[in-house]
Amino acid sequence: MIACRSEQELAKMRASGRVNAQALAALRARVAPGVTTREINRVAEETIRSLGGEPAFLGYNGFSGSICLSLNEEVVHGIPGERVLRDGDLLKMDIGSIVDGWYSDMACTVGVGQISAEAAALLEATEEALNVGIREVRPGAHVSDIGHAVQSYVEARGYSVVRQLVGHGIGQKLHEEPQVPNFGKRGAGAKLKPGMVLAIEPMVNQGGWQVYTKPDKWTVVTADGKLSAHFEHTVAVTHDGYEILTVIEGSMAKGGSVGTQTRRHAEALG
Repeated sequence: MIACRSEQELAKMRASGRVNAQALAALRARVAPGVTTREINRVAEETIRSLGGEPAFLGYNGFSGSICLSLNEEVVHGIPGERVLRDGDLLKMDIGSIVDGWYSDMACTVGVGQISAEAAALLEATEEALNVGIREVRPGAHVSDIGHAVQSYVEARGYSVVRQLVGHGIGQKLHEEPQVPNFGKRGAGAKLKPGMVLAIEPMVNQGGWQVYTKPDKWTVVTADGKLSAHFEHTVAVTHDGYEILTVIEGSMAKGGSVGTQTRRHAEALG
């Protein structure tokens, strides 16, 4: 069953989204060569709690971190620990918050220090794939329209989208219906209705789309060892389009406007 949220419920999800966005902004400022993923995880948990939220990932199905931190060929679900960030790394930061029982979920990929032109191009294309997918969100569209737009954009640039992992509905649980693949044909799946809330999250590989899970039973990596990037927003369907909920207050994105914070970072790396 796919839920459509009331305006009162969406207000609570906006509050959760703001906490997530502020926490991720704080983390971005801490990314630098020499920093450990454990330190970034610590800042994530402290920031989320200081803003009145709870880390959505901590303890989820036994996950030990408050944030997923994945490096280079790791796609998603990397476990924070003693790994040290190095110049040229691509770091994926996937973060979730709970505020008053309501979830939000977002992610971005950042370069550590000076990254290669190839890594910067992948990062930029993946963020734009998220923008492309979000712009498909409107009442009457189908869930598959999002994935078709993402896949078409990504593959036209010589990259691939991960097939084994998908986006999802979100609300009072982290993962709800419907699933939101990053691939497929137009006109399939559930029709979008006002009040539906989706976590849209392209996972884009430099090489093939195949992935596997490491022995830690969490970290998903590319099968060919090539780089991967990941961006995500929590997005509500409105009566005339969409609203991105995972933004800092005062920069709420509606209609055709998608957050620019991560894009500015990518351009700085160019």
